[in-house]
Amino acid sequence: MKNTIRQITQGIMVIACCAIFSFNNHATAQTIKESTMNKRVLFVVTSNDKLGNTGEKTGFWTEEFAAPYYALADKGVEIDIASPLGGLPPIDPRSADPSSATEDTKRFDADEVLLDKLKNTKKLSEVNQADYDAVFYPGGHGPLWDLVEDKNSIALISSFYENQKPIAFVCHAPAVLKNVKIHDEFLVSGKKLTGFTNTEEAAVGLTDVVPFLLEDELQKNGAIFSKADNWQPYAVEDGLLITGQNPSSSKLVADKLLSKLDSK
Repeated sequence: MKNTIRQITQGIMVIACCAIFSFNNHATAQTIKESTMNKRVLFVVTSNDKLGNTGEKTGFWTEEFAAPYYALADKGVEIDIASPLGGLPPIDPRSADPSSATEDTKRFDADEVLLDKLKNTKKLSEVNQADYDAVFYPGGHGPLWDLVEDKNSIALISSFYENQKPIAFVCHAPAVLKNVKIHDEFLVSGKKLTGFTNTEEAAVGLTDVVPFLLEDELQKNGAIFSKADNWQPYAVEDGLLITGQNPSSSKLVADKLLSKLDSK
């Protein structure tokens, strides 16, 4: 009889503990969502669809857009999308190939609401950093030919940074920092960062096609560049600056950006 009572008591305690654990986990998740649900992030994508003089198409890389978009949106973050020309931005056709598919890109392909939203990106010249808590740039080769030199983009990044707001980039997107200065000094000078590496560019056969090699150019401007092996997830955070090396680093960048938003 005593053993039966003991077993019943232990069972009740186990159920109670599980309920408390479940409640705490739910409460924590709810708290995180509530802390980010009033946040607004601007995504900036390329309008360039030409891969240099090759006659091939480029644009933004789907995974680098989709993974961070859903990571933030699923936590209640409101996201606007802007591009230099506004309207529908180009997607790099290689990133839409089934061989590049991930769970996030599959979700993206079936997301009619987001696809419709993409058709109406805001013009970069018409957005204001004061309306947002952070800015994020997905990569793809497209930005190397337009966003790097775009005066609105350069001014926007400077404005976010000077107003103590996170700025995040992945893969080729850190290249858009090339001409960004803060008080006449390159923003990347003395900053730890990463991005698409020389060896990764060589691996995709575009070393002689791109206007410059991201790794070399940012180091020329004083960046402290670090990297992992080709295609391995790797992200670096230095104050307000968050950078990721390649497409597989997209979620790492999103996680770091979420942490920044959650702490603000």
